[in-house]
Amino acid sequence: MDVTRLHRVLRIITLLQTGRPFNADQLAAECQVSRRTVYRDLATIEKAGIPFFYHADDGGYRIHANGLLPAINLTLDEALALVLLAGELGKTGRLPLFQPARDAAAKIESSLPVGLRSVLAGLIQRMAVRPGPVARHNALQEPYRLMQRAILRQEAVDASYISFHDAGKIRLRIEPYWLMFNERAWYVIGYSSKHREVRTFKLGRFKDLKLTGTHFKMPKDLTIEKHLGNAWRMMRGEKSYDVRLKFSPLISPNVAEVNWHKTQRISWDDDGHVYFTATVDGLDEIVWWVLGYGPEVEVLEPPELRRRLAPLAQRMLTLYKKA
Repeated sequence: MDVTRLHRVLRIITLLQTGRPFNADQLAAECQVSRRTVYRDLATIEKAGIPFFYHADDGGYRIHANGLLPAINLTLDEALALVLLAGELGKTGRLPLFQPARDAAAKIESSLPVGLRSVLAGLIQRMAVRPGPVARHNALQEPYRLMQRAILRQEAVDASYISFHDAGKIRLRIEPYWLMFNERAWYVIGYSSKHREVRTFKLGRFKDLKLTGTHFKMPKDLTIEKHLGNAWRMMRGEKSYDVRLKFSPLISPNVAEVNWHKTQRISWDDDGHVYFTATVDGLDEIVWWVLGYGPEVEVLEPPELRRRLAPLAQRMLTLYKKA
C-alpha cells in the first residue's frame, strides 16, 4: 500500500469513528477521490478486521462503537511494563499460545508520543524477561481456541485424552471451567463425566476435541481459588498437612527470598538455617520440590512426607552407587 492510499484509509477510519454517518459520495468528497476508490478502501478496512457497518436508515457507514478501544494515556512505567511483558512473553516458546501479545505490544508502542517511544525503545533493548522451560505446544492453537469458546459458551466438550493415571487413551466429556497456565504448560480444569468430579487436564493431551452443543451451569460460588485450596501448585490432595522444613545455610538465603506458597512462613536460627513452614493440601507435588534440594533440606514434619522421601532417596543412592 502506497503512502497516499495509507493516509486516505486512515482518513476514512477517522471519519467513521466520529459517529456521524458518511455515505460513499461524502467519503469520496472528503478524500477527493472517486466512489470506486472509496469502495476499494472500505474493502481494505474490512480485511483489516475493523468492524464498520452500513446503516440503512441514514444511508451511511459507521465504525461500531465498541470496535476500537479508546486511546489511553500511559506513563513511562506503565508503557514499559506492558510492552516488555507482552513483547517478551509473546515471543515463540516464551509463553505458549501468547504470540498475539507481541502484536498488542507493537500497537501500544506505536501509539505512544515520539519522546516517550524513544525512551522506551532504549530501555527495552537493555531489559529482558526469561521464563523457565515450557512444554511443547505444537498444534495446540485450535484446541486452545476451542476450549476458550467452550468456556465462554459454557458448552461441554467430547474428547479423547492421553491419561498417565488411567494408563492409556480414554474418552470423556468435560465441562470446562477454566484454562490455566501453570509453570510449563496449559491446563483445563472442569467437571469430567467419566470421573464424576472436577479434574485438571493437560491441554496438550487432548485429542479429537468436539463441541457437543450441550450447555452446562457452573456450580454457584465455585472459584479457581476455592478449587485449588492450599495445593502446592495445582493438584489438590484430600488431606491437609502442616509441612516444616529445615534448610542448610548454603541455600537458606535463596529459599527465603522466594514466595513459594501463599501460607508459607520463614524463620532463621543463629547458625543460618531457614525453617520453612506451610500448610498444603496433599503431598504429591511438594515431595518433588523437597527432593530437588537433596541433602540441603531436612523434613521435620509431617512424618508422612519423611516416609515418602526415604525410599526415593534410597533409590537415588543405589542408582549412583552403580557408577
